[in-house]
Amino acid sequence: QVQLVESGGGLVQPGGSLTLSCVASGSIFGFYAMGWYRQAPGKQREWVAHISREGSIKYGDSVKGRFTISRDNAKNTLYLQMNSLKPEDTAVYYCNRAMGNMMLPWGQGTQVTVSS
Repeated sequence: QVQLVESGGGLVQPGGSLTLSCVASGSIFGFYAMGWYRQAPGKQREWVAHISREGSIKYGDSVKGRFTISRDNAKNTLYLQMNSLKPEDTAVYYCNRAMGNMMLPWGQGTQVTVSS
């Protein structure tokens, strides 16, 4: 069973940056299109971005131009570079397979709080 472990969250001021990481156990990470998702308090989990096995990328409108998704298949790791953070980016961030696929068990997520 693949396990997902997210890290890199924290408290940052508006306009700041953070880089999130997601490490997947097992050797099949490279075969999956992967995505980042987030869930703000009182809201449903929403899709943020995804990256295919070959590196094709798509972003949600709310993060386009500010966030960058990448992956290192040799390290079984997915990244999310977040720049120009806004208070509305505050959420717990999760990684998983890209939408439209059978999801893996969700990890614990990593909290991102954007506040002055």
